[in-house]
Amino acid sequence: MARLGAYRDFAAIAEAPGFVLVRVIEAKGSTPRNTGTWMLVSKAAAFGTIGGGRLELEAIDRARDVLSGASAEPMALPLGPEIGQCCGGHVTLSFEIIAPARIGEVEAMVEAEDASDPDVWLFGGGHVGRALADALLLLPVSVHVAETRSEELDLTPKGAERHLTALPESLVKGIRPGSAVIVLTHDHALDFLIVSAALARDDLAQVGMIGSDTKRATFEHQYVREGGDKARLSKLTCPIGRKIADKRPEVIAATVAADIIAALANWK
Repeated sequence: MARLGAYRDFAAIAEAPGFVLVRVIEAKGSTPRNTGTWMLVSKAAAFGTIGGGRLELEAIDRARDVLSGASAEPMALPLGPEIGQCCGGHVTLSFEIIAPARIGEVEAMVEAEDASDPDVWLFGGGHVGRALADALLLLPVSVHVAETRSEELDLTPKGAERHLTALPESLVKGIRPGSAVIVLTHDHALDFLIVSAALARDDLAQVGMIGSDTKRATFEHQYVREGGDKARLSKLTCPIGRKIADKRPEVIAATVAADIIAALANWK
């Protein structure tokens, strides 16, 4: 699995003698998850989430009853005082027993969900790059790290795709539309080449570069001087993250990750 957070319990489900696929088949009003959301429940474990809270507890209890022979008919739940929630919406859940012989179907569902995750490309695998990869690996994105230095790339967190290249800017043209590109290399000249290549595209959700207001001004001056379209500079986020006093890599990574997720969610 590419994602280390939401899917780390999948093995426990896959090894169970049987489990129930719980799916949101109708969601009206204010609900924690949308129609089509699913989770898996065995006698001893659960994988995924349909929204947490009392809704999920009720779903898990019903799923385990179904495994014990109870009816698998759909369950309708108003998300109000009756079950101790205040969302105000209404959810209908379906329950389907999945026998061990059908585990391949479920694995395909998990893989399809992984494949639908947007890509985030981190150009630079130094301290901040590694911290950002760690933060992003807990989120519904596929993480790619590109580096010119093999010793730094070797330190990339497990779960991220690694790309060792002498010409990282050449990778930009092959990045999937809708991806985020974050540039944090050890070399300002390299930053310039990668960001310039990213700004040449019109189909990326975010183009970000680590640095300061001064670094951005320097980049803009060089970009225009070398023939870049000044209008495209509006697509560049630099500095990345929030302006807070704590400059530790993990703290920077937390704020940058939040901005990346917002940019991906808002991209159309």
